[in-house]
Amino acid sequence: MPYKNRRSTYSSFILIFVLIKIGLNLLAIAHFGFHRDEFLHLVLADHLDWGYKEVPPFIALLAKITISIFGNSVFAARIFPTIAAGLIVWLTGQITVELGGKRFAIALACLALIFSPAFAASDYLFQPVVFDQLWWVLAVWFLVKYCNTSAVKYLYFLGLVVGVGMLTKYSMAFFTFSLLFGILISKQRKMLLNRHILGAALLAVLIWLPNIIWQFQHHLPVFTHMSTLQKEQLDYIQPSDYIKQELMVNGIALFVWLTGFIFLLFSVRLHKFQFLAIAFVLIFTFLLVMHGKPYYLFGAYPMLFAAGGFGFERWLKASGLALRGVVIAIFTVPGLLILPMLLPVLSFGQTLSFFRFARKNMPAMQFLVTWEDHKVHATTQDYADMLGWDEMAAKVDSAWKTLTPEQQKHTQIYADNYGEAGALHHYDKQFNLPEVISLNSSFTLWAPDNLDGEYIIYVDDQGGGNINSFKSALESYRKIGEVENPLAREKGTAVFILVHPKKGLTDRYSKELARKRLE
Repeated sequence: MPYKNRRSTYSSFILIFVLIKIGLNLLAIAHFGFHRDEFLHLVLADHLDWGYKEVPPFIALLAKITISIFGNSVFAARIFPTIAAGLIVWLTGQITVELGGKRFAIALACLALIFSPAFAASDYLFQPVVFDQLWWVLAVWFLVKYCNTSAVKYLYFLGLVVGVGMLTKYSMAFFTFSLLFGILISKQRKMLLNRHILGAALLAVLIWLPNIIWQFQHHLPVFTHMSTLQKEQLDYIQPSDYIKQELMVNGIALFVWLTGFIFLLFSVRLHKFQFLAIAFVLIFTFLLVMHGKPYYLFGAYPMLFAAGGFGFERWLKASGLALRGVVIAIFTVPGLLILPMLLPVLSFGQTLSFFRFARKNMPAMQFLVTWEDHKVHATTQDYADMLGWDEMAAKVDSAWKTLTPEQQKHTQIYADNYGEAGALHHYDKQFNLPEVISLNSSFTLWAPDNLDGEYIIYVDDQGGGNINSFKSALESYRKIGEVENPLAREKGTAVFILVHPKKGLTDRYSKELARKRLE
C-alpha cells in the first residue's frame, strides 16, 4: 500500500493535546513579571544585528516582531513561546504516528511531555530555549519522514531547520552532528550517500553564514561566552550531578522516555530509526563531558517520548481501556500535582503557599528549589528571577528625581548586570529615564565610548560592595535604596548617585569597554 494510505494522520486527535499545552501556558502567561533573561532578549529588538555576545540573532528578530505587533507586556512576550510549545507537542504526536503509534501512544507521549517538569518549566519564557527545542524536534520529524518516504524534499526541509536552528542557539550544531554520527553508526548509513544530503548541508550553511561572518567581525565572542560560562557555571556541574538531574528532570515520565530509548535500540519494528537512540547517547555523552546544563538536552526527549508511547502501546495492545487509562494517569498525575512549582498557573500568594506545602510534604522535590549556588531557596530560581525588577526601577526613578533638571542633562545610568540593564531599558519610557549603560553581556556592543556624566545613577549588584573599588575616584556618593524583596535574586541590589566622577573612573570604564569589545 502507498505510504499515505498506511498512516493515519490523527491530526485532530493530536490537536487536543496541543490545546491542553497552550491552555496551561495561557493560565501562566501573565503571572509574576519578566524573567531576567527575557529583559535581555527584548532589548535586542532595538539593536538588530546578525549576532550578539551570547545568542545568535533569531531571538532578536522575534523580539522585534513581538513588540511591533503585540506590545511590550509580559503577556505579549510569551505569545511566541506558547505557540512554539504547542508546536513541540504537535510534532511529538506526529513523530509518534510516523513510528507506527496510534491513539494510546499519541496520548501517552504528548501528556508525558506536557506534564514533564522539564517542559513545563522551560516552554513559556521568552528565551531561545523553547525555540531550540522546536528546531530539534522538527529536525527529527523531517528525518523520520524521509526514512518513511524517501522524499528528498524532507532533506532540504531538514537543512532549512538546521540553518534556522543555528541562528537560534549553537547547541543545534551538537545535535546535528549527533544525528549524523548516529546515522553513520546505524544500518541507515546509506542515507548519507544521497547527494541531496550535501545540498541540505549547503542550504544550512548559507542560512547560517551571516552569523558566521558577524562572529569573525567581532572576534568570535561565542568562544569567549562559552569559556566564561564554563568557568563561572559549567565547571561546577559534576558528571554525577548531571546524570542524576537528567534522570529527574522529566519526573515519572522518565520511564516513558527510557522505554522509548530501549525500543529505538532493540525493537525490530523501529530498527530503521535506531540512529535516534544512538544520537541521544552521543549528545548525552558530549554534554556530560562538557559539563553541560541539564536543559541543554531537553530537545532530544520528545523523540524518545514518541517511541515510548509506541512501546507502551505494543506492550498493552491486548489490554482494555481501563488499564491504559491507569497507565496514562500514572505518568501524568504526578507532574500535574507539582505543576505550580514549574509553571506559574497560580497567583503569587497561592504559589508561595504551595511551596511551603511542598517543603513539608514533598521533600523529593527539593531539587526544584536548589539554585545554581547549590543552596535550597524559598522558590525556584526562575521564579526568583522574575521578582524585584519594578522595585529596582522605581528606586532608580527616585534617584533621578532627586536631581535638578540641569543635573539630569548631565546624568548617566549604569547597571552592573544585563538583568538590571534590561529592566531599566524596559521601564525607561514609563519613568522617562535616559538609556542605561552596562558592560555586561551584549550591552557592551552598543555602550557609549565614554562614561562622562557629571552624575551617574549606579545600580550595584553587590549592594555597595563594588563601589569600594572606585570610591576614591568620586567626589562623593550617596545611597538611594536597595531591592528589599526577600524572594528576589536581586535582593540587596543597591542604587547610588555618584557625584562628579574623576578621570580614574572614566579611564577604568574605557579600558574595560575596549577589553570586552575584543572578547
